[in-house]
Amino acid sequence: MGNSFKKIMITTDGSVNTKNSIESGLELARQTGASVYAAYVVSTDFYSSIATDIGWETMYESLKKEGRTALKFVVDAGKEVGVPVEAIMLEGHPVPEIINFAEKEGMDLVIMGTHGRTGLDKLLLGSVAENVVSHCKVPVMVVRSEEKVE
Repeated sequence: MGNSFKKIMITTDGSVNTKNSIESGLELARQTGASVYAAYVVSTDFYSSIATDIGWETMYESLKKEGRTALKFVVDAGKEVGVPVEAIMLEGHPVPEIINFAEKEGMDLVIMGTHGRTGLDKLLLGSVAENVVSHCKVPVMVVRSEEKVE
C-alpha cells in the first residue's frame, strides 16, 4: 500500500491547526516518494453573505494574501525534509474545489486537518473535512490538531 501513493494533496487554511496534517503529509511523502500538492481555497462562500458596501474585493485580496502565506509555509516545510511541494491556489466553494482538484488531477490521497481557528472558522473547516470525506472518490486522511479548540 505504501508505494501506491504517487500524488498526495495536502489542504491548508493557514491556521495552526493544519500544522499536524502538513507534517503528516510531508512525512508520508518522504517515505513513499510521492509528489505533494499543497492546496488553499480562496473561498467565495462569503460573496453572498457580505454586504457589498464592505467591499468583497478587500476581503478577496486578504484571503489571497493569507493563501500565499499558507502555501509558502508548506513549501518551506517540504524543503526542510527534502520533499518538493507544488502550491495550488484554488478559488470557489472549498468542498467542490478540493474534490474536483483531487479527482481530476488523479491524487492518491487527500490530507486535511480538522478545526479552523475559532467559532465560525472551526465550524466551516470541520464541515469542509466532513463533506470532502463523504463525497470524494479519493481516499481522505483527516489529521486532528493538537490544539485545544475552545
